[in-house]
Amino acid sequence: MTCLASICVFCGARSGHNPAYADAARTLDRSLAAHGWRLVYGAGDVGLMGEVARAAQAAGAVTLGVIPAHLLGLDVGNIVVTTPAITETMHERKKVMFMNSDAIVVMPGGAGSLDEFFEVLTRAQIGLHGKPIFLVDVAGYWQPLIDLIDHVIAEGFADPGLRRHFRVAPTVETLAELLEATPPLETCHE
Repeated sequence: MTCLASICVFCGARSGHNPAYADAARTLDRSLAAHGWRLVYGAGDVGLMGEVARAAQAAGAVTLGVIPAHLLGLDVGNIVVTTPAITETMHERKKVMFMNSDAIVVMPGGAGSLDEFFEVLTRAQIGLHGKPIFLVDVAGYWQPLIDLIDHVIAEGFADPGLRRHFRVAPTVETLAELLEATPPLETCHE
């Protein structure tokens, strides 16, 4: 039995060049809705964030969209999230998203997605949380990052145990299986 109720999805505010990225974002959120998991995301209606939100809403998922005030008008348009949260800063945005989720999923994205991934990975590495972290490696998108992390380990700048703090899912379907198999969290209430 898993005790996942909310899944935080970090992803790009752009769609990228490969249509597989947007397809995976739409598939992911239909999967979240099918499992009854709430989507926690960056509240934007652009790029993969927009794809995530539209697919989640169309599938009936509950959503928590978190956006800093300075991005209002830039990233948010017609999407009405189930629960909106407006923060003062980007740092606070990440904190609110993290605190309101049971697992972290990182879809393709840019510098912001990398920042979000490394923050939750670093916090896991130093023992500040045990939430599962998943990289969804759509069309091999994250392979250079995985290679870099392996290089950092091989060069002695991180313990090999760093890899145990995240899992790689080659597809959204694989991700759903991994999420379903996630052991109950310490905070799980039966």
